[in-house]
Amino acid sequence: MRRKEAAAAAPVNTVGSGLALAGKAITGYVVAKSLPYAAPWIGAATLPPAAGLATNLLWGGDPMSAGLASAGLAIGGAALAGLTYKATPGTSKFARYRRIQATTSVAAGMGWLTAATAVGPVGHPMVDLWLFGGGLFAASWNLRQLVRNGAAGEVEEEGTGGGLGKLAAAIGWEKVRVKDAKGSGKGTVSATVAVEPGGTMEAVQATTGRVAAALQVPPSGVIVTPDPEDASQGTLSLRVADLLKDGVPFAMPRALGLLPTEDIPVGLYADGEVWALNPFSAAILQHLLVMGVTGAGKSEFLRSLVAHLATRRKMSIFLVDLAKGRQTVGHIADGLDWLIQDAKEAKRLLRSLPGAIKARGDVLASEGLDQWTPASSLNAVVVWIEEAADVADFEELEEIARKARSVGIWLGISLQRATWTNVSTDVRANLQATVCFGVNEAADAGFCLPDSVTGAGAVPAWGSDRPGYAFSTGMGQPQPRWTTEVRSGLTDRQVLADLVTAAAVVRDPLDETTATALGQAYAQRTHRGTNRLTPGVAQAVPGAVPAQAPAPAAIPAQAPAHDQETDDMAEDMTAQKAAAVAELQEAYDEVMGAIPADPEPTADYASLRLEDDVPDPDPDSDMEFEAPTPVSKEEARHILYIEIDGWVRSGRLEFEPADLIPATTAAGRKRPWMQGELKKLVETGLIHRDSHGSYSIVASPLQPA
Repeated sequence: MRRKEAAAAAPVNTVGSGLALAGKAITGYVVAKSLPYAAPWIGAATLPPAAGLATNLLWGGDPMSAGLASAGLAIGGAALAGLTYKATPGTSKFARYRRIQATTSVAAGMGWLTAATAVGPVGHPMVDLWLFGGGLFAASWNLRQLVRNGAAGEVEEEGTGGGLGKLAAAIGWEKVRVKDAKGSGKGTVSATVAVEPGGTMEAVQATTGRVAAALQVPPSGVIVTPDPEDASQGTLSLRVADLLKDGVPFAMPRALGLLPTEDIPVGLYADGEVWALNPFSAAILQHLLVMGVTGAGKSEFLRSLVAHLATRRKMSIFLVDLAKGRQTVGHIADGLDWLIQDAKEAKRLLRSLPGAIKARGDVLASEGLDQWTPASSLNAVVVWIEEAADVADFEELEEIARKARSVGIWLGISLQRATWTNVSTDVRANLQATVCFGVNEAADAGFCLPDSVTGAGAVPAWGSDRPGYAFSTGMGQPQPRWTTEVRSGLTDRQVLADLVTAAAVVRDPLDETTATALGQAYAQRTHRGTNRLTPGVAQAVPGAVPAQAPAPAAIPAQAPAHDQETDDMAEDMTAQKAAAVAELQEAYDEVMGAIPADPEPTADYASLRLEDDVPDPDPDSDMEFEAPTPVSKEEARHILYIEIDGWVRSGRLEFEPADLIPATTAAGRKRPWMQGELKKLVETGLIHRDSHGSYSIVASPLQPA
């Protein structure tokens, strides 16, 4: 029976114990929170009467002693009030109020104590002054605590006090004030820094390395950005935690068939916000310079960028990579309208671009547009060049970069070091947007990033140790974000391949104006991407991205046996023809390469020229020379054009003036006439003359107008 009663009482006892513990915890919490506010009241209630009673008992009984003691206390009180004023920081408005409050409290207390020594603390009006003054004193300090802590309970860093104040003292910021420190909750802390007269923000920026060492963060984790409107102030940004160290997932496009002017999410900022580019909606289209050592993350960034652009309408992508094009973007090559891996083909593209720029400018002018917008009939075009110094000379690149931006052609150049030997200063001046991945030397970042960014401490001098991390400027990014670290998304080859395959139904082919202006270089391109007009690709309206990776395209049904055999025969003939042309071209190059460009000075034929007349018959032989039958100007020009057209049809798009000597002789003309005809063809844009005297064929002179 007793056991049952004990068992019944056990839950009651347990509940009672729990309530008791909870009550103690609540009481402890209330006491802990109220104690800071109770301290001024306890001090005001006990210290003045106790001190006044003690001094009155010691010196108040004798008039002489009371007078001397009161005088000493008055002098000591004034000195103590002055010391309080000097010792209390007042670098901010709130701190100045605190200094005045502390000084006034000390002066009032010492004044009451001086009077209480002479007349005693318990009579009127001393008791009245103690009650009123002590209450006001305690209430004022409570009010200050409430304002300081705020509703959220976050203590504001005042002046150079607290942790930042200790840091400032440790790194020698004698003339620097740090205030308004705030944590973002995302691994970053920002504060306002101000210099006193005699100091400069440049001097503060020079100390970011010491700050990073004191905080034990990477050198790029401390950024000081000057205020553009006040040279005495700036913003201190501290990255105290790396939210990106575990990698950034690739951000899928929100829909297929977006326009080029939509944001392109390519990664995250250090505080977790989306890193997005938007070059085509900026007031001025800014060409892009990408720089970083091998393994720093340039290829990953390129894949992410291309995958997004390949899912959009009114967009065409040309990519030049002579080193590892297929290795880098082979799995998404169908999204590229033109992938170039041959140096000769790359030169054809660059030589034909000026003509395309002019043609696009004429169309935009007829459409009433000062620069490209989605309202134009033209596609936006991206021309991406890896290691541009190996592809084109500086003058070519400078002309393209200078003229292309207004016609909707975005130029991207990627290389390891953008020194003046790799990219001229004129070209670099036209590449106003940048993405700088890791570099081995801090000074190398200056070849890519603006001085205002590197001066703030945003220098990616980590080499290849932090792949994907970078600093980025321009392309619609807010300028305060230029000094914030970013990391590009990590891509999966199969995911990107499926995404690009699914987007074929919304990709537009290159507009007719640009395709025609690019001429034979584009018509004979070795790689042709897929789009909605490619046979076998169904048309579709823009839509949402599939929730899952798209299934592989179905294999087309088997064609009738006769058609299949015909197609196979046609393919074999095409392959044989291409092989024969390639073999002839190789043989031609070998023979022509063995012939010196100019005759040997001592050769018997060194004095002969194309312009010379036909020699007289040799009287000692039966050989006779006949001059070719004269032809009209039109016929002579047609002979020259037939020769060039034949080269185009065989796939040959480069030649030298000497290659036209047989046609010039057949036309009964001489070298000056040939040079004049070539000049006319250059002026009409049908051929392009390079800096070495050779020519590239843009279009056949016999093609329909």
